[in-house]
Amino acid sequence: MVLWVILLCALVSSLLGGLYVLGVFRRRRPNEPPLDKGTVPWLGYLLEFQKDSSEFLKRMQRKHGDVFTVLIGGCYFTFVMDPFCFGTIVKASRSKLDFRTNATELVLRVFGYQPIEATHSIVHASSTKHLMGDGLTVLTQATMESFRKLLLFNLSSGEKRVWQEENLFHYCYNIIFRAGYLALFGTEPPQGAGNKEKSEEQDRLHSNQLFQEFRKYDRLFPRLAIGLLPPKDKREAERLKRHFWNVLSVKKVWQKDNISGWISDQDQLLAENSVPEYMRDRFMFMLLWASQGNTGPTAFWLLLYLLKHPEALQAVRDEVDKVSRESGQEVKAGSPAITVTRDMLNQTPLLDSALEETLRLVAAPMLVRAVLEDTCLRTSSGTELTLRKGDKVALFPHVSVQMNPEIHEEPHEFKYDRFVNPDGTRKDFYSNGKKLKFVNMPWGAGVSTCPGRFFATAEMKLFVFLMLSHFDLQLVHEEEEIPAIDISRWGFGTMQPVRDVRFRYRPRF
Repeated sequence: MVLWVILLCALVSSLLGGLYVLGVFRRRRPNEPPLDKGTVPWLGYLLEFQKDSSEFLKRMQRKHGDVFTVLIGGCYFTFVMDPFCFGTIVKASRSKLDFRTNATELVLRVFGYQPIEATHSIVHASSTKHLMGDGLTVLTQATMESFRKLLLFNLSSGEKRVWQEENLFHYCYNIIFRAGYLALFGTEPPQGAGNKEKSEEQDRLHSNQLFQEFRKYDRLFPRLAIGLLPPKDKREAERLKRHFWNVLSVKKVWQKDNISGWISDQDQLLAENSVPEYMRDRFMFMLLWASQGNTGPTAFWLLLYLLKHPEALQAVRDEVDKVSRESGQEVKAGSPAITVTRDMLNQTPLLDSALEETLRLVAAPMLVRAVLEDTCLRTSSGTELTLRKGDKVALFPHVSVQMNPEIHEEPHEFKYDRFVNPDGTRKDFYSNGKKLKFVNMPWGAGVSTCPGRFFATAEMKLFVFLMLSHFDLQLVHEEEEIPAIDISRWGFGTMQPVRDVRFRYRPRF
């Protein structure tokens, strides 16, 4: 009899524990946001969220207001859609809201890298030194040389002005990825005197091969990041990881010429912190992804929007031509390719605005913090809400800010000068008569702001500057609709199109 009582108690305890894990007993406490667990225990709204995060959040916002908590795959997420609350969240101390917990889990899953305590400070210090200020000037010059090697090397060959056709997304992603890779990770050293042309050809071949493998991984990335790859794709992802760990191994990287200080400094600092070599190889893969995973897709959208809006294309082209002339350079028949400097890139307010408008339309990162202790959140209406310890709080600026018609008039339209005043200064934006600080958040915010945002911006602007300066550009099918975005990539940075677009280009002179 005693044994049966013990077994019954154990069964009841296990059942109650299982129900607790499934979220059956979760109840909304006083001052907490509205709670919506869905109808399926533990899963909650996982399937709906994965199907289309944007539409799901819009629906929840209409149902519950600007702050609400939902159950997604066993985790409770409080989504904050009120932009006036963003500052409180992104500036909160790590003891309350911690972004590193989720970041650590993600980089381990997708890159195989296990961060150490010093990783964040190493990345931040190196990025401040090499991806901003004087360091950015040096890196912009290196990227210019990469574009000269990949994009402009045939211009002086005397070719006739013959149209060439390409897929626009593939073309932009390919060229920018390879240029950034060579500028950051170095170039092939010439094997003996007079072999510069051979080493440059090797750089072109090697970087193109690397891009082909990168794209394979890129297609798997969204499902890999959330742990939902089927077995076959999971095996392919593991193969690709090992490939990149090998190709980007520190031994091979250190054999290159012209390695950027951003790469070399971080590897040295990790070594000084006793990070083993195999883990530093994985860190290199993470750096490649972080630096090149979104720039190519963004440049595609920017060029596509310009090509679909002739007045925008002409205005931005006139601006870059003017900047070139003022620098003492001009693109004309028989002239050498121009050299674009960081100072020249700082004189393009219309290009800046067009790029920011593109990011507003297609950049959709999700900012997630782990709630480490109960935290008070005051909304713009004055209501005080409590974020519960153990939950996660998330921002999705694409819905709450970037596509908000109260902030951006006709938010679905591309307006190349949306962010610039007639005198070239930056516009301010308001909601309910109050000036907003966060009106576009493609780079995140607060302590988790992308440290490479200035280099990424320079890289994309440099590419578009050179394309508009040296080439005539046309869509093959001008009447073709702008392709829809791939909704499977919601939350992972710049969106990608569901299909590519054909374009043609030729030298302007």
